[in-house]
Amino acid sequence: MMTILADIREVISLEIKTLEDLLASINPAFEDAVQLIVKSRGKVIISGMGKSGLVGRKIAATLSSTGTTAVFLHPSEALHGDLGMVEMGDTLILLGKSGESDEMVGMLPILKKMECKIISITANKTSTLAKHSHVVLYTPVEKEACALNLAPTCSTTAALVVGDALAIALMKIKNFSRTDFALFHPAGRIGKRLLYKVSDLMKSGDENPVVLLEAKFDEVLSAISEGKVNAVSVIDDKGHLKGLITSYDLRKALQTSSDLKSLIAKDIMFDNPTTINSDAFAIEAHEIMKNSHKPLQLLPVLEGMRVIGIITMHDMVRAGL
Repeated sequence: MMTILADIREVISLEIKTLEDLLASINPAFEDAVQLIVKSRGKVIISGMGKSGLVGRKIAATLSSTGTTAVFLHPSEALHGDLGMVEMGDTLILLGKSGESDEMVGMLPILKKMECKIISITANKTSTLAKHSHVVLYTPVEKEACALNLAPTCSTTAALVVGDALAIALMKIKNFSRTDFALFHPAGRIGKRLLYKVSDLMKSGDENPVVLLEAKFDEVLSAISEGKVNAVSVIDDKGHLKGLITSYDLRKALQTSSDLKSLIAKDIMFDNPTTINSDAFAIEAHEIMKNSHKPLQLLPVLEGMRVIGIITMHDMVRAGL
């Protein structure tokens, strides 16, 4: 067991060392690469063989999801017809530790003829790939974490990190916003957190029980029962929120009052309940409830001072937040 753990620590240490060397090697070429992509007249195409190709697919996906349109091109397929996806003026990011892959080198004459800009990510600054690149992003790799120093490990980690760095730099330059991110991620929890507004999930109309300040106890009880949210908002004659009555407040009234018929909503409610605006993001409502010093399972929803709905923790759980 100790040998296994020692091996794992050594691999991680070697990869960390590679990233430290990469950080120390950062030079103006990285800025040149970003500017080249920003000024590109065409799309961004990522390509690489083997494990570098798998990293390339991830880089293309990260770029696309953060505002820079990118596609992956397999070098072997490129030489058998897929070069047709390349157009004049495209920018290519080519990954290759050695920079001498036959398939990668085989694409270079065509890319040059099509006046494409080439950015290489390589550990070999004197390689054929590097010599034919407009920008070379050097990723120094002292050795692979593989015991044979053969399997791509440290080199692919370095390439992946460079791709992430390019994507985030481009994201900032393009002022890629939370809203933009949400549009590209409509499914899953990320998209729901960024897209859903309180108004999308709140209960309104008959599902939003309200009573006036002077409503009698039995009216309050009826409103809570019909609304099915275990609470009722108390309003004045202008529809402005004045308080909230929950099932807890009803139980307390039952225990402390000897004359329930004499009670009105104003006597039972608690003032200044925590609220949220209808145009707020639903995740904000979730955070307010979760981080409250006292348990909160719902919030009245306001538009100005008027209560127009109610949002519950159950609504947000059901929506996948």
